[in-house]
Amino acid sequence: MLQPRRDRRDAAASEPGVDLDAARAHLTRVFGFADFRPGQEAVIAAVLAGRDVLTVMPTGSGKSLCFQLPALLRPGPTVVVSPLIALMRDQVRQLAAFGVAAATLNSANDWRENAEIGDRLRAGALDLLYVAPERLVRPETIDRLLDAGVSLLAIDEAHCVSQWGHDFRPEYLGLGEVRRALGGVQTIALTATADPPTRTDILARLFEEEPAVFVSSFDRPNLYLAMRPKASATRQLTDFLADRRGQSGIVYAASRKRTEQLAEAFRTAGHKALAYHAGLAPEVRADAQDRFLAEDGMVMAATVAFGMGIDKPDVRFVAHADLPASIEAYYQEIGRAGRDGLPADTLTLYGLDDMRLRRRQIDDGDAPAARKRVEHQRLTALLALAEAPHCRRQTLLAYFGEPPREPCGHCDLCRDGVDAYDGTIVAQKAMSAALRTGQRFATEHLVAILTGQRTERVVSYGHHDLPTFGVGADRTPSDWRGVFRQLYAAGLLDMDLMGYGRWSVTEAGRRVLRGQDTVALRAERPAAPASAKRRKATASEAPNAPDALRAPGDAALLTRLKAERLSLAKAAGVPAYVVFPDRTLIEMALAKPRTEADLAALHGVGEAKLARYGAAFLAVIAEIVAENDATGGVGPKAP
Repeated sequence: MLQPRRDRRDAAASEPGVDLDAARAHLTRVFGFADFRPGQEAVIAAVLAGRDVLTVMPTGSGKSLCFQLPALLRPGPTVVVSPLIALMRDQVRQLAAFGVAAATLNSANDWRENAEIGDRLRAGALDLLYVAPERLVRPETIDRLLDAGVSLLAIDEAHCVSQWGHDFRPEYLGLGEVRRALGGVQTIALTATADPPTRTDILARLFEEEPAVFVSSFDRPNLYLAMRPKASATRQLTDFLADRRGQSGIVYAASRKRTEQLAEAFRTAGHKALAYHAGLAPEVRADAQDRFLAEDGMVMAATVAFGMGIDKPDVRFVAHADLPASIEAYYQEIGRAGRDGLPADTLTLYGLDDMRLRRRQIDDGDAPAARKRVEHQRLTALLALAEAPHCRRQTLLAYFGEPPREPCGHCDLCRDGVDAYDGTIVAQKAMSAALRTGQRFATEHLVAILTGQRTERVVSYGHHDLPTFGVGADRTPSDWRGVFRQLYAAGLLDMDLMGYGRWSVTEAGRRVLRGQDTVALRAERPAAPASAKRRKATASEAPNAPDALRAPGDAALLTRLKAERLSLAKAAGVPAYVVFPDRTLIEMALAKPRTEADLAALHGVGEAKLARYGAAFLAVIAEIVAENDATGGVGPKAP
């Protein structure tokens, strides 16, 4: 285990406390936020105290602020490592809109732009510099940063450094050496998706001593979680989109051809839809991404080549036409919805063909055998989520190691329920097989025992002589695999992810074995699209949803505010949400501010945005209020 270093950082961290008054003042003045989001304050305090930090926070929880805000409160630039140029440029544009001195040094810039950034860096005129990992490792870049007195290294998407992470990137492997070359510069590593093995790998590869580790809840309460057996994916998805017309969303598919087919089907159904995959020409991909970022109501049918570089806050849904690659991939992909904290929907379709495809992709890949083994275990965990017999959110959070909680009431299983039967005896048979074999074996061996298969391995261990041999011969091996996944989802069995998928019985499972508790298992029913009423009741009932617009005039005002936002964004050459996100416009439509002071009190309106855009939006609001007064409150006509 890494040992903490006793130096100036630990001394700072041991002070009675870090004064966060200046941080809060900048939070409001620059970013227009009234207070920290859950988890941010502790991380920012640790950074301001000089500690190295690893933080795991869900997408949409404000990870970036954990290094952006400290960068404004200390001398020397903060260097941010990010894997994608598009993501870096997007964050720089958003920071510039808040009046923050930020730039990105990358290969897509021309030499003049990079030279100008170098001049600003030498002059001490940058608060944040975003750099791709392959550029950061160059000796000339390190020399530049040493001369500039870099004060903080922020490693975004830190799971990319881990061979156990779902998105491993070899170029991240040199970041530990970069950190040492920069004199052991204070470092914060951030990720939204890192299970315990991945976190351990991140710590070993990036830090010589133990950093402060913060793991926030993985829960995204604003996301409605739904998974359905696949019947006709195109029909199911067009039904899903029918009640989300005019909303921005992403539909992931497993193949390039499928994305194009889906995009065409969505356009035929009257949606603005584009396809995105790695086989398209670079300029076509760039144009599609720019349109998705800039336009409201755009649906992107995409492979997983699309997404990590997308920081669009108002994505209102993410759907999967095919089963994702792993539970981490699923979590990261649905996390692209609802980043603004407003309600958003998810839907994942899955079928037997998907399961076979994902297993074949793992088996045919070039990864080492140990990584393939772990990927198979992760796929099993995802299937357990798909086949969960109760609250889907409970199953998802349990995978990431969070303690049990009450059913969420905001997933398809909590809303609709499932057809279930008393599976106590079935569960006892499965868990008995695990216990009688010393809790040392994975699924296929236990299934062979239960179904009475005298495989070479079963016989070699003498397991054909166990009392449990053949007690489940009335079920198929496929049925038993599903039982194991459900018992895992229910918390009765635990799987050793790093240990060949060995099953062990939890205390909850032992209570079922002793007859103290019973267990219900789900019986699959034919797939059917949700009713229109059910579909409409998902996102709108999310926890922490904003108040509904209260009057016809409010909705019309929101439309006018969005039109003004789009006009200003086009003039500035930035995505609309860089001007103001939807959440801010909704608050404007509800509060109808009359003065700059009123407007400044709203979420996301900092000093720079107030100065740049305040007059334009106040003029729209005043005009609409006047029209309302003139029409007796009926409301203005939408443009």
